[in-house]
Amino acid sequence: MDERILIIEDEDTLRESLSRVFTREGYQVVAVNSAEPALELFEEGSFDLILTDIILPGITGIELLKRVKEATPEQVVIIMTAYASLETAVETLRSGAYDYIVKPIIHEEIKQIVKNALKVRALQKENVLLKKQMGGSYDLSRIIGQHPEILQIIARVKRIVETRSNVLFIGEIGTGKRLIARAIHFSSPRADKAFMPVNLRAIPAGLWEEELFGRVKETFHGSSLITRGLLEEANGGTVYLNGVELLSPDLQLKLLHVLEDQEVRPVGATQGIKIDLLVISSSNLDLRDLVKAGQFREDLYQRLKVVTLKIPSLRERKEDLTLLSRFFIQRYAKEFGKTIKDIDPESLDTFNNYDWPGNVRELRLILERAVLIASEEVICPKHLPRLVASL
Repeated sequence: MDERILIIEDEDTLRESLSRVFTREGYQVVAVNSAEPALELFEEGSFDLILTDIILPGITGIELLKRVKEATPEQVVIIMTAYASLETAVETLRSGAYDYIVKPIIHEEIKQIVKNALKVRALQKENVLLKKQMGGSYDLSRIIGQHPEILQIIARVKRIVETRSNVLFIGEIGTGKRLIARAIHFSSPRADKAFMPVNLRAIPAGLWEEELFGRVKETFHGSSLITRGLLEEANGGTVYLNGVELLSPDLQLKLLHVLEDQEVRPVGATQGIKIDLLVISSSNLDLRDLVKAGQFREDLYQRLKVVTLKIPSLRERKEDLTLLSRFFIQRYAKEFGKTIKDIDPESLDTFNNYDWPGNVRELRLILERAVLIASEEVICPKHLPRLVASL
């Protein structure tokens, strides 16, 4: 383990104790008793993580945090304090701290927090490298979140983008499956080819076959009129099939042949058309249950699920609510030309008590409306829908 940790703590016993704990864990540890030498060390060399007390002689921990984040925005900093308050917590998080720990320090707790923070840092480095390798064609940072499952998804996307493996998403409506599908496509060698999203729920069932596979019709003059299907339109690229569990048995079989033969046969055609296609599919149901019930072909399921990604619902990753909320507020404030900067703690508490049946999509729409109607610089409960704000 070669991660470097810088500890700033003026209490000798705690500083030495933390230094021993993290040294035993295999980290390279440098420990000092004030911010001034810490800033000199920071300027001289890189640290994967900084762990600092707030109350220090001279420069405070919050001022150190601000200076460090100004110089290196991606630097991971964890704040420790014996004087917990909501105002202090909000200030440290707004200033860019990864986390905020209240003394007395529990060794097992702080070891886990540091471990998680370093995982985030490692993924950030990987994403920067991947983006450079891709020439900036797509930014994986658009997948927002620090929940372990989200971080795992980002890591897996990084690993699979160079493969030809089909991908299956399992997750509720509104969890961001289409966004991740785009990330896979635009991070892959297929990025300069078509990305074809197909929402089967938005197409009448009677049109699915023609829309997907195309159709050949004979004209009055004896010639053939060919309508290309969406699968052929995506040739060389990626098709994203949303709602794949809705396909009829006949269309399941026809899609299976596409995956096995890399060939699509339009309705009315006597011959197939060769295509090169990556298929990303998604379902808000567990296809294994449908296979057991005889409602979905097992051979098609096996073809679709070469890589399976389970996308967590928003209620399963509520620790990401603050990060997501600020992301959407900044996005829509810029889009609408507003000076809105943040969301207040009361609104975040309300969000944490809400069940989010519409997941991230619902949060995005709520904050788009809130930014649109707000005249203040901070989103508060009066800007939220009555159903949410009344909780």
